[in-house]
Amino acid sequence: MLKYFLLLAVISCAAVAEDAETLKYNSDVNEHGFQYDFETSNHIHAQASGDDHGAVKGDFEWHSPEGEHIHINYVADDNGYQPQSDILPTPPPIPEAIAKAIQYIQAHGGHA
Repeated sequence: MLKYFLLLAVISCAAVAEDAETLKYNSDVNEHGFQYDFETSNHIHAQASGDDHGAVKGDFEWHSPEGEHIHINYVADDNGYQPQSDILPTPPPIPEAIAKAIQYIQAHGGHA
């Protein structure tokens, strides 16, 4: 699984970095897991580490074509891929009537 994750990360960044130079690249794979980090001349940076149980933590960042700095932190473990970033969409708030209904159900022994 880790091999595919690393391959996906490298391919994704390579697609963005067609004409960029690699300024920094470090990687280590051992019996306890792995870690890598790299940076390119067009401001792409990524780093990640994973343990021998398959859990991975990392982040990546770049500048969009519009000049916006994009930065995403993530954890990938038994609970799935969990990215965090200001650029990710968030769900709308729960409508007041629905929130009251959920509170009522919970207060009266229901499951919600």
